[in-house]
Amino acid sequence: MPMALARPNPNLPCAPSGASSFLRARIACWLLVATTLLLGVVASGAEMLFFYENGCPDCARVKADIEAWGLPEEALHIEFLEIHTAGAMPLLERLMLAYGAEVGAVPILFVGDVAMVNRTFYAPGEEPATLSELGARLRLRQVIDAAIAANAASPRERLPAARTELVLVIAPDCEACDALGAMLDRVLARAPDAALRVLDAGGADDAERFDKLKRLYGVHGDAPAVFVGSAAFIGNVWCEAGKPPETLTVAEEQEECLAAAVAAAVESGARSPLSRLEFRERVTLWAVVAAAALDSVNPCDFAVLILLLGTLLVIGRRGKVLAAGLSFTAAIYISYFLLGFLVYSVLGMTIGTRSFRVPFIYAVSGLAILVGLWQMKDLLWYGRFLSIEVPDRWKPFVKKVTSSAVTIPGAFVAGVIDSLFLAPCTSGPYLAILSLLSQTTSRLQGIALLLLYNFIFVIPLLLITVAVHLGLTTTARAERWRTARLGTLHFASGVVMLLLGVGMVIGVRLGYI
Repeated sequence: MPMALARPNPNLPCAPSGASSFLRARIACWLLVATTLLLGVVASGAEMLFFYENGCPDCARVKADIEAWGLPEEALHIEFLEIHTAGAMPLLERLMLAYGAEVGAVPILFVGDVAMVNRTFYAPGEEPATLSELGARLRLRQVIDAAIAANAASPRERLPAARTELVLVIAPDCEACDALGAMLDRVLARAPDAALRVLDAGGADDAERFDKLKRLYGVHGDAPAVFVGSAAFIGNVWCEAGKPPETLTVAEEQEECLAAAVAAAVESGARSPLSRLEFRERVTLWAVVAAAALDSVNPCDFAVLILLLGTLLVIGRRGKVLAAGLSFTAAIYISYFLLGFLVYSVLGMTIGTRSFRVPFIYAVSGLAILVGLWQMKDLLWYGRFLSIEVPDRWKPFVKKVTSSAVTIPGAFVAGVIDSLFLAPCTSGPYLAILSLLSQTTSRLQGIALLLLYNFIFVIPLLLITVAVHLGLTTTARAERWRTARLGTLHFASGVVMLLLGVGMVIGVRLGYI
């Protein structure tokens, strides 16, 4: 019967009623979008850790029993760990200590409050019990059912809190992965306050996490790879924040660098790379929602839409107000999305490594801060000095194109043309967000967030169109509302730019971008 050579270590530790209600309606829509996106409740099932050894008949039998029970994956997630893979033995040692279990033969399972070492069960308040094969099968089913009913937390949560966590990425049939894993086992033997999380790049979920980690650290390559603190080791290239990449081909040098990075991460209590990744994704979503909501209060697009709807009313085509407004809004949405996707793609391809990315982010952040401060002055001195809006020499052309659009296709064409000429007035927050997304998201995530940003951006245009169509307000009243608040609207846009710029600088300094 194969034995796990683990030795526990005691040292391991509603519609608007008038022009004045536009802002309230917009705020309500923004809150609805944000709440829908961010305040979902996600149920998760119990988790089991299954340690096994290749060629072990008992392990195969227990695994077959569990599969025969047909438990849905959403009710029980099983993580299989071969005891000879990197990080498995240190994790097993810590779990044995946390559960009060003794060394024994594999299979070794941890689920809920119970550990099963071959056929011996360790449960709180009970003496260890070694059962027959049939008895062990029945008891294991009872333990799993109880864990599912209680929605038991991961056994990892019973472990003493480590001061830091490394992430090792491996691939199937990879000799270099085995060698790096053995090296990490030696390093972790001297760093009991460090934990190790292993990702298998052969699985879809872990492969996606690997891609996100490479983007976070600004590195390229394939497994094996290690991420710890502010350093990454991938393809024999050592990358550390603030230092140029270094190629390490000698095993002793690699182990020395890994040991030093682990020691530094333990001393500083560096967050897990996966935790940093999760935090960055959460902050990126909030930044997109907030920036789009405030950017949507855009006086330039308001002016053009109001002119378009007013022209239709003047020539007696009230019946086309709704369709033309929707057509114009759709053109703005599609045009801004396509332009944004183009910029996003170019930035993602050209600003890849951290050595280029960090200066680029600093440059964009600095520009955003300067533009934001300049726009904020319009609250007190609108029209004085230079205001960031459509140049005066462009305004006659924009007005001519818009006032001549008296058909639904014409409204769409006007929206496309106006979206290009209104770029100086609307592109500030958008460019900052595009720079952020190009460095923090995968292609699919970026597309989804761009679709969300532009949807939030056009909500006020939809509200104005519906309000004029229903007669809840007039274009003259809407224009008076817009004109009276130009300084305030510019100030709000400036605040967005300032916060985005400062936030991006902080994100780079803390290693989240």
